[in-house]
Parts: sequence; C-alpha cells; structure tokens
Amino acid sequence: MFFQKLPKTDKGMTIQELLQQLTAQLETAHDTNEARTIAEWVLQHELKCSRFELLQQRFSEAPVPLQEQVEKILPRLLQQEPVQYVLGEASFYGREFQVSPAVLIPRPETEELVQMVIQAHKHTPGMKLLDIGTGSGCIPITLSLELPTAQVWGLDVSPDALAIAQLNGQQLGSSVQWLHQDILQEIPALEPHSLDAVISNPPYVLEEEKELMRENVLAFEPHLALFVPNHDPLLFYRRIAQVAKGLLKPQGKLYFEINERYAQETAAMLQEQGYQKIEVRKDLRGKDRFVAAFHV
Repeated sequence: MFFQKLPKTDKGMTIQELLQQLTAQLETAHDTNEARTIAEWVLQHELKCSRFELLQQRFSEAPVPLQEQVEKILPRLLQQEPVQYVLGEASFYGREFQVSPAVLIPRPETEELVQMVIQAHKHTPGMKLLDIGTGSGCIPITLSLELPTAQVWGLDVSPDALAIAQLNGQQLGSSVQWLHQDILQEIPALEPHSLDAVISNPPYVLEEEKELMRENVLAFEPHLALFVPNHDPLLFYRRIAQVAKGLLKPQGKLYFEINERYAQETAAMLQEQGYQKIEVRKDLRGKDRFVAAFHV
C-alpha cells in the first residue's frame, strides 16, 4: 500500500497538527473514531505521556524525531496491523505489557476474568494459582501483583509466548514462575492437589468463525492461541478440567473465559466431570463469557 508522507512546513509542525494529519492518514484504513484513537495512542506512546498531557501540549512544536518515528510506523498502521503490535505494548489492568505477534493482544473481557479471581480470593493469604495458556502473561502477572502473598504459575506451549511473558514478569516486578508444557499432552509439573485456583482463557474460536473476525485479528494475531476445530469446540476446556481435578485442592476453583455460543455446553461438561456450584457469568456487554466451578 502506498502512503503519503506527512507534509512538512517551514514554521514547523505542532503536536496538534501532527495528530490531525496522522488521523487523516489513518482514516483511509480505519473509521474516524478508531483513526483518532490510534493516532492519540501513537503520540502518547512516543511522548511517554497520558492523553491529558498530550492535549495540554498540543500547541507545542512536534519534535523532528517524533515526526520521523510516526512516518516510520505509518505504513504498518495503514496495513491495519494492530497498533499494540506496532508499538510493542498493550494496556491491561492499569499496566503496560510487552506484546508481539507471538501472543494475543489482551482483551477487556480478560480483565473481567482477572477481577473475578481477585474479588473471590483477595482475603485468602498464601494462595496457589495456575494460569493455563498464559500468552503475554497478563493474567498470572496481574494476579501476582494484586494478590502479593499468592504463589502463581503461568503455563504455555509456545516458547516465544513464554519469552514475552517472562520479560513482562521481570519488567513489572512479579514473581510468577513459568512452565513450558503442552496441556493437551502433559500434566503440569506441580504437586497434586496443591492449587487453590486454575484459570484459563484457552483457544475457543471455531475455524468456521474466521470469516466473522476482523481482518487485523485474523492476519496478525497467533492462530495457535485463537482457534479450535469445528468438531470439538470444548477441546481445551475438557482437557483443562480433567487436569485441574488432579491439581486443585478440595474446594479449589476453576475459572474459564469462554465462547458465548458454548456456555451451557461448558457448564454441562464440568458437571459431568464432577465439578459443583457451576456458575455462568456475563461480561459487561451482557454476553455469557465466564464459567466458574468448584472441585470437590
């Protein structure tokens, strides 16, 4: 895709003008509101400031290195590469996490999952928690930092994802321990019946749902972390539930983020496996998005 370079002026360009011109360029690939949001994110990231601070200094002259950096990344944005990958970071639960195409971009729904776990266990000292399919590490790192007495593990099959997760853990000062294992083939190397909670946001998008997804997700985010076969939508949920029974203490709890289409099927599967007090919860948009259950 060809793109027009940001115009130069003899008097220099203000941050406001740079923002306007970047937004105008992005409107060729995104709708107006999204283009403006992405443009603001880019300038906030490059200037290391908040949105409020960006608006405060909008009439200041835009530094030449800032203009050059914007021009450098603009072609990637016009190709609809997610801005989080372009900038190399994404916000989650008030913190900035490093991301790359090796990991999914953290979603707001997953923040709700984390909040659910925190609310349930914030008064329980010395918790032991495992996140399966950890990706960027946003779930276990956040739990480790918000529940500082907890011992937390994060597991993933992808060494590239674990490298990102480990980097995030170091940068954010968490004490998460990382496990490189294939949950479909292996049992996590943890003491049996030692965990208070197992949390997972596993792949749950059916192959047939690809055509419904936005192109920037389909083209750039890791399919390993997104898709399951059409014939077995509960593949990961069933396996994780089986494994968790051997890892959870009595009355330990299992938390899933789910495909809204299979909420009742997921709950029925957990009941068949002997879990109790199974609860389907909606996200803030009113969609069946989470299931929680107790191991007996």
